[in-house]
Amino acid sequence: MVLATFDPFAQFERQFSRLAQRSAGSAAGMPMDGVRRDGEIALRFDLPGVDPASIDVTVDRGVLTVSAKRDEQYAENDKLFIRERVTGTFTRRVYLTDDLDTGAVEASFSDGVLSVRIPVAEKAQPRKIEIQRAPRAEAVEGETPATEPALNS
Repeated sequence: MVLATFDPFAQFERQFSRLAQRSAGSAAGMPMDGVRRDGEIALRFDLPGVDPASIDVTVDRGVLTVSAKRDEQYAENDKLFIRERVTGTFTRRVYLTDDLDTGAVEASFSDGVLSVRIPVAEKAQPRKIEIQRAPRAEAVEGETPATEPALNS
């Protein structure tokens, strides 16, 4: 029999780290932090200057997708001589594990930060297991029950 410890966040953390390494280039438009808390994962995306109406958060087959659009309008006679602020449409995808409750994802936007809360599924929550006591057979005086070894032997 093989025993292994189970951490419902371990797979999420591995995927999150792998995704962060692969998508370092896309992080410039939508940097993200991930925080593991009791019973949930909290993701925060920096989206300064983004119209909240342009933000779209979806979950489909275990993939959380966040899309947002930042536009900058210039007058016809404006001459842009430097551009460091990133504009356009940005998308980030986060692969979620089966241990997260994708049906209960919540999102809010405040002060240029999109916060996404993903609760851990009930099946992955730690729980206390009650230990059942086996009923004891009534022993006849002087006899030792067959299921228990004698203490004096």
